[in-house]
This record gives sequence, structure tokens and C-alpha cells, in this order.
Amino acid sequence: MTKKTSGQLPKLVLSSSRDIPFNQLVLSQKNVRRVKAGLSIEDLAEDIYRRTLLQSLNVRPVVDDDGKETGQFEVPAGGRRYRALELLVRRKRMAKDQPVPCVVREAGIAEEDSLAENVMRVALHPLDQFRAFSALIEAGLSEDDIAARFFVSGQTVRQRLRLASVSPRLLEVYGEDGMTLEQLMAFSVNDNHARQEQVWEQVNQASHAPAYHIRRLLTEDAIAASDRRVRFIGLDSYIEAGGHVMRDLFSSDEDGWLQDPALVELLVSEKLSEIAQEIGGEGWKWVEAAIDLPYGCEHGKRRITGTTVPLTDEEQARLDALVAEYDALGEQYQDGGDLPGEVDARLAAIDAGITALTRHQVTYDPEEMARAGVFVSLAHDGRLRIDRGFVRPEDEPVAEGKDAEAGTVSGDAATGTIVSVGGQVQTGEHAGEEDDAIRPLPDRLVAELTAERTLALRDALANAPDAAFLAVLHALCLSVFRPHGIHGCVQIGVTQAWLGNAAPALRETIWSQNIQARHGQWAQRLPSEPDELWSAIAGLAHEEQMALLAHCASLGVNALFEPAKGYDGRISERGIAQRIAAADALAAVVGLDMAEAGWIPTADNYLGRVTKPRIIEAVREARGDAAAATIGHLKKGDMAREAERLLEGTGWLPEPLRLPQADDEVQPGEEVADLPDFLATGEAGDHEPAAIAAE
Repeated sequence: MTKKTSGQLPKLVLSSSRDIPFNQLVLSQKNVRRVKAGLSIEDLAEDIYRRTLLQSLNVRPVVDDDGKETGQFEVPAGGRRYRALELLVRRKRMAKDQPVPCVVREAGIAEEDSLAENVMRVALHPLDQFRAFSALIEAGLSEDDIAARFFVSGQTVRQRLRLASVSPRLLEVYGEDGMTLEQLMAFSVNDNHARQEQVWEQVNQASHAPAYHIRRLLTEDAIAASDRRVRFIGLDSYIEAGGHVMRDLFSSDEDGWLQDPALVELLVSEKLSEIAQEIGGEGWKWVEAAIDLPYGCEHGKRRITGTTVPLTDEEQARLDALVAEYDALGEQYQDGGDLPGEVDARLAAIDAGITALTRHQVTYDPEEMARAGVFVSLAHDGRLRIDRGFVRPEDEPVAEGKDAEAGTVSGDAATGTIVSVGGQVQTGEHAGEEDDAIRPLPDRLVAELTAERTLALRDALANAPDAAFLAVLHALCLSVFRPHGIHGCVQIGVTQAWLGNAAPALRETIWSQNIQARHGQWAQRLPSEPDELWSAIAGLAHEEQMALLAHCASLGVNALFEPAKGYDGRISERGIAQRIAAADALAAVVGLDMAEAGWIPTADNYLGRVTKPRIIEAVREARGDAAAATIGHLKKGDMAREAERLLEGTGWLPEPLRLPQADDEVQPGEEVADLPDFLATGEAGDHEPAAIAAE
């Protein structure tokens, strides 16, 4: 007998292993795993059948009441493997007495063994999985073969293999837990290892760099597949033209970043040109097509109205049938549960059919089309936006012998100019006189009489508020909807400030879309003949009259900053200050909060166009000193993009967009002495306008 040395630990004694026929094994109730997770029993059975059992079962002898072994063995650890073997036996793919490799345990607690086997094991590291998949590819297996053998999707295999595009240095960092899997996957979007390492050095300075920030840095010179230009031309068209798409492990086949912006612009231009030629073939005088058209490009042009083509009897019957079927399906599945796939697809098809039938076809007068044109551009989601029927002022028809602008009719120079005033036709004072004829009234007398009538009409209107309301609304509608060649007696109009070149993509903002939709609805409701306009306005309900007035008045709002231009009738610093102060007061009255209205600071619209101190100050105001300190070391471009992320959801606004404070509101009649702070340089007494968008 060997003597135990003092202080020496006992030697490890491993449990014995042996092959036990499967029909002598029973599943123990002491297995701690109760929740189904991971690979299904059927998939595990298929894997065991293909490559045999790779891990022994942990078993304990079953004893009777007297403590004697019964010849049976219970399985407290490895229950899923037991169930998989049981399934193979049941399907006659394995003999019921097939020997199964087992580790036989007698000491300890069965529940403890089960818990230890499930807890102590560690899932394979994704980097090891990538290396294993790569080795299998080198051994001749395809991606689909690997996916089938390990019961994962082909996308998962491709994602893991994409890690081959990541710099080996970054793979080492990840293997040492220096970055997260999400960060590593983001680096796979760009194959340039040097650029990957450069970006890592940049983002590694911060406490945490989100994956989307890494992708943005690696794709800053590319175009996202979600861009409206890409949606317009189609990703397949770009690839067929030889373009390359970058994708990371998060990307599906429809996602990615297009690396050739010039090719994208070329394809968009070619497709827009083809569409413009096709639309021009309809008979329009001109077609203006561009990705973006300036806001207000329709301003100053008359909009012609077309005639809606009614549905044929056959189309109406088809529409009625689709609506009835849609309603029937809606009632059948009104419980709110998940719709069967075929029902959902049918509802989508019905909806598309109804949309196609209710999208009214409009025809235009060929003579009007010959002097009118069409605007073609891209909407925010890549859909084509076509606005037909705009007549430029220089293309307006002029009747033969008539000056439409002055409303005069040319006649023989010997008899003088013929003028129509109040329905009475008169000649000039030098016309030939006939003693017995009733001559037209002299111009001077007519002017005197109508001057008196004008004063009387003013006085009467001042005492008739309801009529004054209609008169002002009528004048505003003429100004807004009939701006050329039509004049009312109340000389009030809406002057719309030109915003076309002030900011990019104004036409696609939510506010522009709301205004244009509202304007289009009113334009359709109001009569095309000016003589009918008064009656139409008078016939509206009071609430509708107020809504129409608000729409017309809103188009005259001008809160635009412009550099002071000095004298000679041009805008002054004081005029700018008064305008901005009035706009602040109006914003306070309507409760306009630009953040709530949808404006967010981005690198494109603000942060990339101001100085680094302003970027840092913006982050400090919104997130505090600690957040501002995290971006101080970055270059301006990177600082702007990181600030965009930090400011997201904070509601921060630059000073020109902020709701004015109550103490700063301008009261009616109050003098405006100085420019608002954001228009001044910040030095006392110095009121030179600041270049707020060009820092």
C-alpha cells in the first residue's frame, strides 16, 4: 500500500467508459434541461446518422430497492442525444441493441452532473466557426453543403465567410475581445484592409463605437442602396452596367452601398431623359426633368386643368367586384388574427387593382398642351413625380389685336384708341365729333366719377365685415390661383418669396408636400373661370372659407434671412431684423417647434457646414460636457457625423430655428432696434450679418 505524502492532493480518478446497448438505457427524470433550445431533435438525429455519435452519454446504474444493479442505466446528462438515438431506432435507422458509448458515473449527484455538463461547455467562438467553415470550403464543400450539414442557413455561412474580407489584425483584436462581433461584422463592408485599420484607430479612441458608425465611415464615398436614385434605376440595372456593391454581414441581397456614384448619376440621367422624351411625345411644349427641381419652380406659371376620363361600364363593374371581394374578406378575417399567406397576397392584389382603376386618367386640350409643359423629378422614395400642365408667362396666348396685359383693344389711329370701361365703349378725345350723336364720356370725367365710387365702396365695405372677408379672400385667391392677366377690385395680393435656391431638396420636405397637396386640392375645387370664383367662395361653409384664407395667407410668409443690400430700394439690416422678429412672433403664436415638426441636425444640413467649435457647442448644449469631450479629437468630417449621432433624438436646434423665448417676443407697435443674435457677429455695436451657413 502506497503511503500518502503529507499535503499531496489525491490523484484524479476518471469514470469508466463502456459501450451499453441502447435498449438498456432509460432517460432520467433528473436531467436539468427542461426548455427546448438549439438544434431540433430531428436535426440532431440526422447529424448523428451522418457522422455517428461524437460525444458519449453520461449514465448511472439503475438499482432496485435493495441497492442491487438491475442492468439498466439512466441518462441524467445527454437527454437530447438519447432522444435523437431513440428517434433513429423508431425509424429503423439504428438497431435497438446498438452499443452506445457511455461514461458510467456512480458517485456524486445526478442533477449536479446534468447541470455541469450543460453549464461548463462553451459555445464555439464565431471566429473559430469562420476558420472551420473556411477549412471546409478549402476541402471542397460548398456553402450550401456546409449549411445543410450544420443545419444553419446559407446566409449564415456566407456571413461567417465574409469575415475573410476583414484585416487579420482586426480579427486578432476581436479574438482577444477587443471589439464586439457587431463591430467586426461592420468592417466587412469594405475590403480595403488599410482603410479598415485606419477607421479602427479612429473609432477606438471613443468609449464605444456603434457598428453603424463604422459602416458609415467605411462607405462615406458610396451611395446606399436605399437612396432614391438607386430605387429609381433599380439595383439590378446598376450591377448589369458594371457597378460594384459593397455589403457587410448585416446586408441582404437588396442592401448595400454602391461604389460608383458617377455611374449611378449617369443611369439616372439616361432614364430621366428617356421618360422626358416619352412624356414630350404626348404633345407638351417642354419637359423639365431633374433629380431635384427647385422649390417654387411652378410659381408664376398658370396650371391648366384637364378632363377626367370616366370609367367604362366594364371598368366600373370590375371595380365594384374588387371592392365587394375586399369587403367580404375583411369581414371574414375581422378578428384581427394573422392572415393566411394566400389571403394576404389576394388582398394586396385587390388593393393594387382598385388603385389602378381609381387612378383617374386625365386628358388635356391639345391647344393648351402645345403651350404648356411638364416637371419631372424624383420623390423621396424614388418614385417618379410628374407634374403636368404649367404655362410660362411668355407662352400665354394673346388675342389678335388685343393687349391682354392692359385690357385695351387696338383700333384705327385716326379715330383714337378704343377703351372699355365699366361696359361702356368710348373713343379718345380727338375722335371725330357729330353734333347730333351722343358721344362717350370724356376720360377725365369717367376717372372722377369712378374715384368717387371707389371711396364710397371703401366706406361701405368698411361697415360690412362679412363682405370684406369675402373680398379679401377673393383677392387672395386671384393672386394665388390666377396670377396672370386677372385683376380684382381689391388690390391685395400674396407675394411669395423665391426659395428655389435657398436650400437643396426643398420640394421633397414634408412641409412642401403638405403645401402642394393642399394647394392641389383647392385648385381642383375652385372654378377655372374667374367670373365664377366669387360665387364659389361665397358658397363655401365658414370653416372652409377660413381654411382657404389660411392657405392663401400662408403662401405669403417670408421668414428668410438675406444679406443686407443697402439702399436703392433693396432690403436693409433693419428690414431683415423686423422680418425675423415678426416671424418669431408668428412662430410663437402657431406654436411652431422645428424639432417636433421633423427637422433634425445632420452633417449635410448643418453640422458639416459650421466650424468645429460650433459642433462641440451643439453637443455640449444637448448632451453635456462629457459627450462634447468625446468628439474634440476628431477631424471635422468625422466630428460632424459623430455629432449627428449624439444629437439624434435630443430635439436640439440651431439658433435660427429655435422657438423664441417669451421675454424676446416683439409686441405690436414695438420698435425693433437691433438684429437678432444669430444675425450679428456677437460684438457689441457690430451688426454686420453673420454667414450662419458658411462657417
